[in-house]
Amino acid sequence: MINENSSRWLWYSGDFEIRQSLLQNFSREERAYDWPAYWYMDDCHRNVKFKRYYDLAEPTEFKVDAKGVGYVEINDQKFPFGQTLTCPAGHNKIRVFVGNTEGLPAVYLTGEFIKSDIGWVCSNFIEEHPAGWSTLYTKVDQDPNQVYHAPEPVAYLNKKEIQGGVLFDFGRAIFGKLLIKELREGKPVTVCFGESETEALDEEMCYYKEISATAATSIRKRAFRYIFIPRIKAEDVEVSAVHEFIPLENKAAFRSDNPLLNQIWDVSVETFTLCSGLFFIDGIKRDRWIWSGDAYQSYFINQYLFFDEDINKRTMLALRGQNEIKQHMNTIVDYSILWLIGVENHYMMTNDVDFLQQIYPKMVAMMTYLQNQTNELGFIYGREKDWIFIDWSEMDKEGTLAAEQVLLLKAYHSMVVCGSILQKETIAYQDAYDQLYKNLLDHFWDEEKGAFIDSYESGKRHVTRHANIFAVLFDLVNPKQQHSILENVLLNDEITQITTPYFKFFEQDALCKLGETERVYEIILDYWGGMLAHDAMTFWEEYKPEETGADRYEMYGDPFGKSLCHAWGASPIYLLGHYFVGLVPTAPGYESFVVEPKLNNFDSLSCQFPIKDGLVTLNKTGDEVIIWTDKEGGEVHFNQQVFQLIKDEPLHLSMTLQPV
Repeated sequence: MINENSSRWLWYSGDFEIRQSLLQNFSREERAYDWPAYWYMDDCHRNVKFKRYYDLAEPTEFKVDAKGVGYVEINDQKFPFGQTLTCPAGHNKIRVFVGNTEGLPAVYLTGEFIKSDIGWVCSNFIEEHPAGWSTLYTKVDQDPNQVYHAPEPVAYLNKKEIQGGVLFDFGRAIFGKLLIKELREGKPVTVCFGESETEALDEEMCYYKEISATAATSIRKRAFRYIFIPRIKAEDVEVSAVHEFIPLENKAAFRSDNPLLNQIWDVSVETFTLCSGLFFIDGIKRDRWIWSGDAYQSYFINQYLFFDEDINKRTMLALRGQNEIKQHMNTIVDYSILWLIGVENHYMMTNDVDFLQQIYPKMVAMMTYLQNQTNELGFIYGREKDWIFIDWSEMDKEGTLAAEQVLLLKAYHSMVVCGSILQKETIAYQDAYDQLYKNLLDHFWDEEKGAFIDSYESGKRHVTRHANIFAVLFDLVNPKQQHSILENVLLNDEITQITTPYFKFFEQDALCKLGETERVYEIILDYWGGMLAHDAMTFWEEYKPEETGADRYEMYGDPFGKSLCHAWGASPIYLLGHYFVGLVPTAPGYESFVVEPKLNNFDSLSCQFPIKDGLVTLNKTGDEVIIWTDKEGGEVHFNQQVFQLIKDEPLHLSMTLQPV
């Protein structure tokens, strides 16, 4: 962890994330062409001023390095970058001006007293904020315009001749570069990449293909497990690979008496780790974009695996962009709303008031943008070029959609919570919440169906799972309505089933909240285990058990359009930590927290999960349960009894303990 007094690269707050997100969202390729994201993208400021005051007992020396052009100013006297400068004793004003037409303007100050540590402010010559920085850029020889990945050499596990060529199987998903180590005849070859063997062997339709490659070819970073080189003999070619990643510490562990569940955990960890780098991205093969809906779920999974606060913040800042809003995030209305809700969740996880202070003005601007497209009933609607997504599912989207209103209600609540923490005026958000809540129930709750309908304007009274799931998750329905939704929607096979791991996350979350953990346990084994039965090494963007053969890989009308490594497929990590171990913060930053385990499905279990500045460990062997933490503030709820969890003192419980 970087010391507050240590030097680090400084930039205009939020600009590093905005600049790198632009580059990330321009990294997609498809069948020999590049595909930049199809929404409006901000870029960093090009001209930035940094400022700080010093009261010095004696003269001191310092040096300024910069990415860009500009100068240093000591008490209004200008000096060039790169020279050792002397600042006199007394009260001093240091300013650094830097402009960069090619990328991110940034500065690094080295000195005994004057250095680029905490305390500098930055300005775009209109607004002033604390300077931005990252723990990833603490050394002067680094360049915050570059991303530094750790390399991991990977050798293939199997090599065989097939279809007149050679197929290499690396036995795992790789997100990195292929190296042609040897090409004996020296003639250029075609290299076909595949997440599946079927894809790699399809020379015409495989998503990635390198044509006329030689041993000297520098092949760009791609995702693959299989490599197929047609029209060559096995003895004439050798390859290897380098997987590239940003190291993140896995702070969780999970082992049970069920080998399939253990495998599901391991594959979830692998999936999520691959999709977590500078930002949370959707998947490693196809888009590689930063999608707000995918990121929203990633924040929850991160909380129970890495507990990495910085990747949350980088992703949130990247998605939001500069202050002015010209378009919904990823063009999707619900993704803008989920971004707002995600900020509240992040605060509850971290208790990071400084970040909340930084991002709250952008929350206000986003909420204003959302409110500007509500009607007289407070219902949000889609404007021209807006995408009302929610999920890949058949919904009645005529007029305003119930699921969007439920999300907007939660966003108003998030504005009230976050604004109150910062002592801002929030009454207008509470009033908007109250109006929308009443109108939601009046227009979308169907008493006869015992559920929310998609649209009241169409007259179809069509019910899908989505609005009902959100209503349960966001505590918008009373116990009677919760039971009705459970019976009439979630446990009703006549309601269209959810096929994406994206909404399976929300569905299983809601089922667990309604006490159906044993049912969810079986769903995890069946649904995620079903992908493993199809040789999944990572979890997919979509899974339909009835699909077989090559049809399993089709999506978006593309035979290999489905991502086989998608961040939202890793939700078992969250479900197991949040509901089966029952670890939940009850105050921001886990100043207080609860462990309420549901262990009937386990004969034995050994696991640990991270919390803010600590860990919680749970072990079950037979009837004995031991829970331990290295942080104060914990409480265990077990068989309707409450036990204090004392720091560093194991709590011993028995499954035979009778409820009070």
